Amino acid sequence: MPVALFALKVYVAAMLALYVALWIGLPRPYWAVMTSFIIAQPLAGAVLSKAVFRVMGTIAGAAAAVVMVPPLSNAPELLSLAIALWLALCIFIALLDRTPRAYMFVLAGYSACLIALPSVEAPAEIFNVAILRVQEITVGILCGSLVHGVVFPGSVTAVLVRRVDATLRDAERWSRDSISEEEVPNLDAERRRLALDITEMHQLSAHLPFETARTAPRVRTIRALQDQLSLILPLAAGVDDRIKALAERGSVLPDAVGSLLVDCRAWLQHPGDDREERHRQAEALRQRAAQLEPQTETGMGWDSALLLNLLARLSSLVGAHRDCRDLRDQMVSPTWHPVSPRAAELLEGRSQRPLHRDVEGAARSAFSAALTIIAGCALWIGSGWQHGSIAVMLAGIFLALFASADDPVTPIRLFFIGTVVATLVGAIYAFAILPRIDGFPMLAAAFAPVLLVGGAIMMSPRYAVVALAAMLGLGSPTLLEAQYNSEFATYTNEAIAQIAGILFALVMVRLLQSAGLEGAIRRTLKAGWADIANRSSQNTPPNVSAWISRMLDRIGLLVPRLAARGDDPGQPLYDALRDLRTGMVIGELRQLRLGLPKEEGAVITPVLKDIGDYYRAMEPDRMPERPPEMLARIDRAVTELAGHASLSIRRAAVLALISLRRNIFPDAPAYRSPEKAGVKGGAA
Repeated sequence: MPVALFALKVYVAAMLALYVALWIGLPRPYWAVMTSFIIAQPLAGAVLSKAVFRVMGTIAGAAAAVVMVPPLSNAPELLSLAIALWLALCIFIALLDRTPRAYMFVLAGYSACLIALPSVEAPAEIFNVAILRVQEITVGILCGSLVHGVVFPGSVTAVLVRRVDATLRDAERWSRDSISEEEVPNLDAERRRLALDITEMHQLSAHLPFETARTAPRVRTIRALQDQLSLILPLAAGVDDRIKALAERGSVLPDAVGSLLVDCRAWLQHPGDDREERHRQAEALRQRAAQLEPQTETGMGWDSALLLNLLARLSSLVGAHRDCRDLRDQMVSPTWHPVSPRAAELLEGRSQRPLHRDVEGAARSAFSAALTIIAGCALWIGSGWQHGSIAVMLAGIFLALFASADDPVTPIRLFFIGTVVATLVGAIYAFAILPRIDGFPMLAAAFAPVLLVGGAIMMSPRYAVVALAAMLGLGSPTLLEAQYNSEFATYTNEAIAQIAGILFALVMVRLLQSAGLEGAIRRTLKAGWADIANRSSQNTPPNVSAWISRMLDRIGLLVPRLAARGDDPGQPLYDALRDLRTGMVIGELRQLRLGLPKEEGAVITPVLKDIGDYYRAMEPDRMPERPPEMLARIDRAVTELAGHASLSIRRAAVLALISLRRNIFPDAPAYRSPEKAGVKGGAA
């Protein structure tokens, strides 16, 4: 959306909210104005979803304030504790949710603060205050939603389709580079970009139910597309690894395999827009890969096992890219009917994409918010400062708003800068401009320059927080009422309270969350390893797509965190991809064991136990030893299952076990069958 159009819509929404609030006689019209700023988004669907959740959260917060204040008004210590615990609970739930719906819980938390804290001195009026606050905020929501959602609305669908097209091109380019026999620079950067693109796609798709476009794709289509894109990362990384492993051994790929790789790269370069032709070419490539697979047998050599693995993963990779293109066509289809039989299969039973949940981090942030409210109330009550409630209220709001940030200090510092700017500019308005204004048209004209400039700056990711803070400051009660009652002392006290509240929040965040980034990185890594360990001990059928989605979400979280710490996320990301492939292999082995008689599947059980023990022992700064017995048990399982009577079981077992061997023991000597090693058991 053009910057000028967005700035104009921000201004119109704010002035409409102010006009409606004044027209119906609401006592605090600035809440309507500030709300219109907060929900402003370039995309109409994002505005509407945020508006719905904001209304629900505001009502919940107002109800909580009504419940807490009257019975506890004579016990300020207990009231402070109740407000702190409510805010902590809301922040905890919001951080575990990690969807746009989380905004509802954030609003429920800090709405209780902004309604309850200023009402302590007049508890009998709490119900009326809560009702009025809900009305004022709802006016701002409705006006903002009307302007941003109806007047030249920004389409989530259009942005999402462009994002999908760019992501598909990135994925196809990365896959081409991964199956190249030559070393390709910057491959890790492409891997990082794809993981981040999938996460961003998920966040955008959450707004689709509120989209204003006539033909918006269904959310389950995006979920299916995310599943297939998620498969591409481990599959292409696996093909890349097998090609390198064969090259390191000095093995030359057969001419037919080399020709197949060239043709696969050419197909990925131009998969085509004709769906039937794309399917025909993809199926031809997959059939060639199947025909070139070496025979799976007990006496197969290491090179043959690696080649089998390469061709099988290559076939799956081609299929995943074909499916991604089908689902992209499904997104832009004018009807909801499946565009192909394969698309119908992929859309069947799609569910919400599972995300990583950091329970410890959520509890830490919730505790920080609660302690901030308790400490702030103690200082306010102890000092007897009349405007102290404003400082405590703002501190709670900032702790809630930025609880999900790995480093809340940065956005709070930016908010401080914006508030100082608003205080200085607001003083000029309050005591030089607004007292000379008569009537709403002149008031709207007076605010136009700063609001239009602020709205334009809000489109800049770098300065958006500063601009929002400045505009919220310009919506302060004293400023909007200055044309009627221009009191310097009141304006100054409220400005000092606002700045004090932000500084207090900044100090508390520094004290309580100084190790937040480092801890978040450690917890994210350990959560992935714990998932792998738990997968190895489960006896139920594996959910591969859910596992990959959660791991890719962790990769998407790790990349910016490592970059913020000043680390190169290339190698840690590659390790995460290795862990992702290991988790997939564990699922394949579990599925294989479920399909075998107990005595035949028993050889897989110690392998899974070894992997579980290995990943449980992992620490971010210390990798556990890889005992030779683990390698021996993997080789023994290869030997026994490669001689199984069923060809499908032989193939599945060798594919999974050789992949596991390469992931855990990449530098180990080549596997040798008992016939070639001359030793029963086959470990080399």
